[in-house]
Amino acid sequence: MSGPPKTPLLSVDCVVFDKAGRLLLIRRANPPFKNRYALPGGFVDIGETVEAAALRELHEETGLEGKIIRLVGIYSDPKRDPRGHTVSCSFLIRPRSTKVAGGDDAASAAFVEDWKAQKLAFDHNQIVTDALKR
Repeated sequence: MSGPPKTPLLSVDCVVFDKAGRLLLIRRANPPFKNRYALPGGFVDIGETVEAAALRELHEETGLEGKIIRLVGIYSDPKRDPRGHTVSCSFLIRPRSTKVAGGDDAASAAFVEDWKAQKLAFDHNQIVTDALKR
């Protein structure tokens, strides 16, 4: 018996805009991409749905509660995360408020007005582009 198959890690990313069109971003506290802007998100816990993980990570990293509007997409490029093969389920989420505070592994969190000019961590620019297409 060889044991369970070796598979990619499962993660979630949250795309959240406020009514002014600003994008919610965190500043990463840890490598990879330390100090770079990224979408709120993280790894799915055992026994947790991807939807629950997205809302949990949103709250842990920004203090926000939200409602999932729809799936943006599944991102599975084996090179999307320098730590190893990670698959992300990305969601568009409507925030219940706009008062944010960085927490967990986010050095800070804010709704960013000039988000289009930012080079985001991982493949997050592509995720945001895809969210806006739908």
